[in-house]
Amino acid sequence: MIISRTPFRISFFGGGTDYEPWFREHGGAVLSTTIDKYCYINCRYLPPFFEHKFRVVWSEIERVKTRDEIRHPVMRAVLELLAISEGVEIHHNGDLPARSGLGSSSSFTNGMLLACYALLGRMICKRELAERAIHVEQRLLKENVGVQDQIATAYGGFNKILIAPNGSFSVEPVIAPPSRMAAFHDHLLLFFTGVSRNASEIAGEQIASIRKKQSELHAMRSLVDDGERILTGSGDLCEFGHLLHDSWQIKRGLSSKISPAAVDDIYDKARKAGAIGGKLLGAGGGGFVLFFAPPDKHPQIMAALGDLIHVPFDLETGGAQLIHYDPPNIRPAQLPNSEPLALKAAAS
Repeated sequence: MIISRTPFRISFFGGGTDYEPWFREHGGAVLSTTIDKYCYINCRYLPPFFEHKFRVVWSEIERVKTRDEIRHPVMRAVLELLAISEGVEIHHNGDLPARSGLGSSSSFTNGMLLACYALLGRMICKRELAERAIHVEQRLLKENVGVQDQIATAYGGFNKILIAPNGSFSVEPVIAPPSRMAAFHDHLLLFFTGVSRNASEIAGEQIASIRKKQSELHAMRSLVDDGERILTGSGDLCEFGHLLHDSWQIKRGLSSKISPAAVDDIYDKARKAGAIGGKLLGAGGGGFVLFFAPPDKHPQIMAALGDLIHVPFDLETGGAQLIHYDPPNIRPAQLPNSEPLALKAAAS
């Protein structure tokens, strides 16, 4: 049995500059952190005693005889990419809902790749893992996605991610005293709006309008450096909250689908209750919303948003990793007489 654990992420600034049509011309940058909420993938070779060859468990349970029959797109794509033809069993579990703005899709892709590589007896570095996840999502599945989520969830930690026009990237850890980062964390509040959405559809509209939103995206890129400066400095942390508010006002103008009326209402309630700034995480439309507020204002904000689920969290630094590795001594293809027992019983 092999189990991978990949964190979800919170992106503060720079989202949108990681889309290929933008960074190929201007480069991109994102300021983000991973949190202690995870996607778990466990997998093993399936014993040869069943009529089905593949069993994959997510929000559905699939039992199929060929890879091509697997409906989950990432599971199918990764198994095909790695040419895994022996029978396997794969289970997915997550601490938070999918399609909610925390990079959960890329957490899943990274976790699936990491576990399946380990199943084949190979360990890959974080850079290769992120690059393979980008390949799966952008090239194989043709999703409207950027590159920040694959990188952030592979590496883990609080980082500034820089993306060059040629597609290469660097990951620069944000260095600040532990007391500074603890105070920063104490200003954050995370809520689930109760709405999951298809990020690819919303991102598609943003990508299509990139050339019309040049000034907005340049402004969002500059906020990455401003946010890092505040975190690594010694000034008032509340400046970071004001930047979040400015960034949200810019982002919600990129597409009509980013901030529906229900989200605007949530944001307004939080601001009236004492939040300095905040943002809807991910592509928009729903999912999780983050607020920055002095700790003494948190009770009022939580009361004002009492119909939403508050999600306490900590920052994490591990990134995608294997948390259990017990490799099989023998692969199914090596087993003698691997005809399923059910078929033997039927024949007799």
